[in-house]
Amino acid sequence: MQPEQMGIYLNAKESTVVRITSPYWIPEEPEWVLITNSPNETLVRIREIIIEKSLMTDSSLVNWGKIPLKE
Repeated sequence: MQPEQMGIYLNAKESTVVRITSPYWIPEEPEWVLITNSPNETLVRIREIIIEKSLMTDSSLVNWGKIPLKE
C-alpha cells in the first residue's frame, strides 16, 4: 500500500466516508474519492473539505461507513 492511498474516502452517491489506514481494502474510483490523506480528520472537518472541493452540495448528510468484509 502506498502512503498516498491512506486517508478518508467519500462515496458521494451514498453520502458515506471511510477511513483507510491499511491495505485491507482500498476504495476504487470513480465510486470513491480520496478527500484527504489525513486519516485522523474529524467528521466536521471532512464535511468542510467536501464543500471546499465541491464534491456535494449538502455535506451534512455525510456519515461514517463500514469497510466491506472480504470473502
